[in-house]
Amino acid sequence: MFHSSWQSQEQAHPYWGPELLVRVVKKTSSVILGHDEEISLILIAMLAGGHVLLEDVPGVGKTKLVRTLASVLGCDFGRIQFTSDLMPGDITGTMMYHPQRGEFQFKRGPVLSAHLILADEINRASSRAQSALLELMEEGSVSVDGETYPLQSPFFLLATQNPMQFEGTNRLPEAQLDRFMMKLGLGYPHMEDELLLLQRAHGEGAQRLPGPLLAPSELLTMQRAASRVYVDDSIQKYLVQIAASSRTDKGIRLGISPRAVLAWMRASQGSAFMDGRMYVIPDDCLRVAVPVLAHRLQPASGVLASGWSAADTVKQLLSRFELPRQRAAKGGRG
Repeated sequence: MFHSSWQSQEQAHPYWGPELLVRVVKKTSSVILGHDEEISLILIAMLAGGHVLLEDVPGVGKTKLVRTLASVLGCDFGRIQFTSDLMPGDITGTMMYHPQRGEFQFKRGPVLSAHLILADEINRASSRAQSALLELMEEGSVSVDGETYPLQSPFFLLATQNPMQFEGTNRLPEAQLDRFMMKLGLGYPHMEDELLLLQRAHGEGAQRLPGPLLAPSELLTMQRAASRVYVDDSIQKYLVQIAASSRTDKGIRLGISPRAVLAWMRASQGSAFMDGRMYVIPDDCLRVAVPVLAHRLQPASGVLASGWSAADTVKQLLSRFELPRQRAAKGGRG
């Protein structure tokens, strides 16, 4: 284990947090079958204060996953269906004129009224509507007519999109992709899970959403605790080495940005917290590397035609450097 200074913060560490998160995963996966790891990764991103992009073909349960997770987390839920005619004001809110009062009044958009927002089929909207998400994802607030309005705390954006080959989709710009801490896919369920899904639907009809296991205030407490998870200097150096290597690789046009390195470290802290530790180990970094980094990489000209894979490229980058060696810690959980 890595030696850390976490002992001085022991009283502030909510030991109930990791155990409760295990229950959240179990309860959510009782509805969304066969996706325990994806659910865990979303929770890790939430602990780290990040947002998640879910990309997959239609009908695999992306929207249902977000709805179920919001219910289990006890979060106020909001949904924005992205379409080609969606305007920025439909997301953030707009000034409305009231004839009786003779004045304009701000009508709050859905992002200001919920802790967890589902941005459904985000790549079906225009680039103008997509750009409305940039400020709120980074700053935690929206600006309308010179006034700034804070988002709910905590606030999480989970966006879904269909793969680019589907009709009516628009590519998300690199700047917006970089705002998402993770990009995940669900894939088709295993045959056993799909059979169980059919049996449930045949026998019970529509399944009700499960009740909450915690409150938003408890999520905030866990976020603060996760931010205090210790990251050894050797691990920080390892992350920076990987990032620097990506920027000089001839097969990569757009490498790992400083924002991405910071997101990688924070996600590693979230992984450690979920495992009941207040210190990061190399396995935490490896666990979240592909979900955090792959969607940010862009291939050099001509490389894509040769079957380039962002996930495989991340794994190749990881293999170039020796993992930090673990040193004995003076006590600790895990």
